[in-house]
Amino acid sequence: MKNFWLLVVLAFLLASCGDRRSSTPVQFSDQVLPELGISEKQLQDKILGMLVGSAIGDAMGAPTEMWAREDIKLAYGFVEGLDSMIREVSPEGIWIANLPAGGTTDDTRWKELTSNYLLTQDRNELDAKDFAREVLARYESYTEEFKKIESTDPEPFESVSLKLGWLQEWAKVSQPFIDENLVGYADSLGKFYGGEMVCAGLLYAPSLGAFFPGNPEKAYQEAYKLSFYDLGYAKDISAQAAAMTAAGMSPDATKDHLIASLRVDPANYFESRLVGRTAYTILKNALLIASESAKQDSLGNQLTADSKALQFAFEQLDQRLQDMPFHAGEIWLQTLTAMIYADFEFMGTLTFLVNYGRDNDTTAAVAGGILGAFYGFEQLPKLEREKVLQVNKELLGIDLVQIANELTAHISGQK
Repeated sequence: MKNFWLLVVLAFLLASCGDRRSSTPVQFSDQVLPELGISEKQLQDKILGMLVGSAIGDAMGAPTEMWAREDIKLAYGFVEGLDSMIREVSPEGIWIANLPAGGTTDDTRWKELTSNYLLTQDRNELDAKDFAREVLARYESYTEEFKKIESTDPEPFESVSLKLGWLQEWAKVSQPFIDENLVGYADSLGKFYGGEMVCAGLLYAPSLGAFFPGNPEKAYQEAYKLSFYDLGYAKDISAQAAAMTAAGMSPDATKDHLIASLRVDPANYFESRLVGRTAYTILKNALLIASESAKQDSLGNQLTADSKALQFAFEQLDQRLQDMPFHAGEIWLQTLTAMIYADFEFMGTLTFLVNYGRDNDTTAAVAGGILGAFYGFEQLPKLEREKVLQVNKELLGIDLVQIANELTAHISGQK
C-alpha cells in the first residue's frame, strides 16, 4: 500500500511538471510597449483575434467549401453561423471526416505552421529561406511518419497521405528556393498547382501582418519577401493582406486605416507600364460593387437571404469569376467586397462570403483574420470563438490560445 501511494504522488508530480505553458495562465501587462504603441495585453488580444477570427471564417465555410450557391442554400439554408461538416476528407480540406461545428481546414493549419516559423524569427526582419525550411521540414516529418507505419491497415497510410498531399506542391518549390537554384525554382513555381495563379501567400499573410502591429508598410515588405510561392500580382495581394492586418493591429485603428493600407506600394506596382496595379483595380471594383449594391434595396445593405442588395452583389461577383475558385485575384475581390459591403462588421462579412460560395472557407478565413486583428478576440462573437477554440484544441491539436501567448511574448521581447 505504501508503494501504491508513492506511485500516486509521483504521478501527480510528473503531471504538474508537464507543459506549463498550456496549464498556467499567462499574465500580460497593460503598460504600452514604446516601440509598438500597444500594450502586451492588447497585443495578445489582437493576435488571438487574428487567429480565432480566421478560424471562425474557416469553420463557417468548411462545410460547403467549393459548393455552388444553390447547393449551399438547398443543404444549409442561409448560413449565419457554425455547422457540422458532413463531407469527405482531402489534403487541403478537413483531415477528420464529419467534424463537429468549429472544425477547420488547411487555412487554419497554415496559421499554426506560420506561427511556429515566426517564433524563430527576428522581430525586425523575416528570413524567407527559413520559411521555406519550415515548410520543407514539416513535409519531411510527414514522410518519416509514413515510413514508420508498421500496420497493414490502410487507415494509417490514408491519414498520413492527407498530410503529404497538403504540402507536396509546396515542398517542390521550397527546396530549389533554399538552394538558390534559379532554374529549378522557376520551373517548380511555374508548375505549382498546374501553373495557375492560386492563392498561396493569402493563406498565411494575416499571421505575417500580426507580427508587425501598426506598421502596414513593414508588414507589406516582409510578406512580399515570403510570397515566393505566388505568381504575378498574387504577390502584391498577399502583401496587401498582411498590410491590412498590420493596420488593424493598431489600438486606434479605424476602418479608414484598413482601406488606406491598400495604397501602400513598396514594390512599385503602380508603376507597371500599360497595366498599372491590378490589386488596386480589384479594390476599386469592390468599392463599386458595394456602392451599387446599396442602391438596390431601400433598407440598405441587408444580409438576409432575400436581400436584393446581396443578390446584386453576388451577381456582380459572378461576372468577374476566374477559371479557378482559388485564384488569388478572385479571392481578394470577394474578400474586399464582403468587408466593404458589410461595413467591416465581423459576422456580416463572413456571412456574405460563406453564402456566396466558391472557395468560401479561404475567403472567410482571410477576412476573419484581418477583422479579427482589427477587433480583437474579446469583441468576437462568444459562441463561435469558444467553439472554434475547443474543437481545434481537443480534436485537431491546434491550441490557438497557446500560439497567441507565445507570439505575444516573442514580439514584446519576453523571449
